[in-house]
Formats: sequence, C-alpha cells, structure tokens
Amino acid sequence: MPLSTVAKYSVLGGVVTAALLTTGATPDQLQHADHLAMSPYGTLTPINPMKVARFSHTSTVLRDGRVLIVGGFTSPNAPAPVAELFDPQREQFSALPRTTQRLSHTATMLDDGKVLIVGGYSTGNEVTASVEVFDPASQTFRAVAPLNTPRGGHVAIRLNDGKVLIAGGVGLNWTFLASAELFDPATGQFTATSPMALARESHAAVRLQDGRVFIVGGHRDRRENIKLYTSAEVYNPATGTFASAGDMQTRRHKHDAILLRDGRVFISGGSDERDNRGTYTSTEFFDPRTNVFSAGPAMLHARYKHNGTSVLLADGKVLLAGGHERSEVFDPSSNTFHDVASKAALSGQFSAVAQVSGGRVLITGGYGSGPVPNGGAAAWMFRP
Repeated sequence: MPLSTVAKYSVLGGVVTAALLTTGATPDQLQHADHLAMSPYGTLTPINPMKVARFSHTSTVLRDGRVLIVGGFTSPNAPAPVAELFDPQREQFSALPRTTQRLSHTATMLDDGKVLIVGGYSTGNEVTASVEVFDPASQTFRAVAPLNTPRGGHVAIRLNDGKVLIAGGVGLNWTFLASAELFDPATGQFTATSPMALARESHAAVRLQDGRVFIVGGHRDRRENIKLYTSAEVYNPATGTFASAGDMQTRRHKHDAILLRDGRVFISGGSDERDNRGTYTSTEFFDPRTNVFSAGPAMLHARYKHNGTSVLLADGKVLLAGGHERSEVFDPSSNTFHDVASKAALSGQFSAVAQVSGGRVLITGGYGSGPVPNGGAAAWMFRP
C-alpha cells in the first residue's frame, strides 16, 4: 500500500573519483566516493537519473531491449505524471507522453510484446480499475476494458497460455481482497476466476516451471488489526482454482520470491507487524515437488519492500537489488551471500529493477531510512 511519508532528500558531501564521474553521477548520489573494487559478484554504479522521482513504480524490459518505467509517486499522494523509456545502449532516460497516474500497480509483458498496466492507486490514494496497454511500436498507451474489481497492491503473473492472472490486493474502502481475475489478450477482457483462500496484500507470486502460480505470505487489515501470513497457495490454470501449498517457517509480508534454476522458490526478507523496525535477514526455500518449506541462509542485510527486485543472473546466482542501501548476490551452489562492490547507496524500498543486455541490471528510484539520491529520481547499473 502507499505510504504516508517519504524520506526527505539531503545533500551528502564527499570526493567524487574519476571512476564515478564517468557515470554522470553527482555527489548527491553517493554515500562514499571511493574507487570501486573489482569483484567476482559484480559492481554497482550510479548512472544518469530518471526525469522524475519515483517510488512504487514498475520497470519492464521490452523486446527491443529498452525499459518502460511507469507510475509510482513523487511525493505523498502525488503519482508520477509521466512514463519514461530507458535506452540501455546510451544509459539515458527519455520522457513518454502523459499516461494514467498510478502507483502500486502491475506491468506485465504480453506475448505480442505489448505491456499490460493494471490497477493501482490513482490521485488521492483511491484504488482504480483502469487498465492500459503500452504499444512499443507507437510508444502510446491505450485504455482497455477495466478490472472487474478495482485494486492496488495486487500481483500479476503471465500464464503459459498468454493470459494474465491478477490476484489479491486492496479494494475500495480499504477492503482486502481474496478475489482473482484473468485478462485474456485475445478479447481484451477480464473474467473472474476462483478466489484465493485468504485475502492478501504485500504478498509475492512466482510462476512455477509446470505453469502453476505460487503465491506466498502477505497480510490483511491494518495497524492494530493487521494479520500476517505464513501460508502459501498455488493456482492451477487447468482447473482455475487455488490449493494450499503449506506454510512458511516465518510470517512475512513485503518480501520477495524468485524461481531458481532447480525449480525451487527462493523467498527473501520482508518484515513483521513493526514494518521497518521488524525487517528480516531470513530466507526460505519452497520445493513445489513436495510442498515443503526449508530455512535458507541469512542475508547480509535485512531488506523489505523489495517485491520484484530479485533477479536471476545468467550464471544462476540471484541479485538482491532492493529493500536496502546495499545490494548482494546469493549463490545457490554454495548457499552463501556476497556483497556487490559499490560505494553508491541505493534508495532501498519500493525501487524497481530490469535486466538489460550484457547481464546488466537497471535499478531505479525508491526510498529508505537514509538520504534519497537525486530526490528519488536516481538510477544505478549493476554489472556482472
């Protein structure tokens, strides 16, 4: 859900080295300005910033390699007014025509290369049913049929047949939703499918190797009534139903989940009811063949509000690029974590990532407990 406060921007001092000046970074983007050490786990450097500050936005790689940046908010209750395209060759952002203002939405690549942009919160923190499709060929946004249920903070997963599953989130009047619906690109319409067993927000979702969708954790209700989940469910597209997939070892929300090469799901971080005072370093694995959860190793840094910011790298390792000012790499072969070489402070929470050519990973926007580089418009590039 959108937050009511955003960390304020402040200017940091420091000496910028020649190695960092070549990226176009300013002193405001850096916590420290030392030469980057070479590392077998990659390096992270600031690049030229976005056109506007963004938090809780989406970042989608297009077929031609460019990255579509949509939505987010620039300050409390102020959704970002424009979308942007990132050119990975020049490492530059350019503004797109104004689109519907939204945050905590989803953006999903369709089989035809277009991008489905669904729901979220609009101006005034009102959830919306509005849906758009972005056409990279014309660089335009087109409104399509709305959701059956307005929602924000939901999950969206493209299925093997090209349809998109939308599940959970927050509805009108701060109702928490168990409902789910399917978008069919052939008709441009949403139809209801069976609901989840539990209403969920701040949950995570992964498409498994067999085409089913794994949904885990999250919460319902707010403040003193909030209830966090250990539970997981699996959606079967063949039957259109959800089934229980057991329970995590730890209740968590605002976490992340990603599919590993061996078919297991790697679940990282999140927090308890105390939010930023209860963030986790803990991780877990889910094996869909047995529906069994097992404890994973502790991360080097507690991280949360990082849903969708874990990236499976070409060598099978996982980059954890959100939820903390430092990024780290998980190596499944050794079950160990390693810091990425960088003195550039990430913003942390509610950032977005996209894997671009050459194994690079673009990290954009976000905020955290410390200073916000470039007022939240900052961008960084991970290089393996």
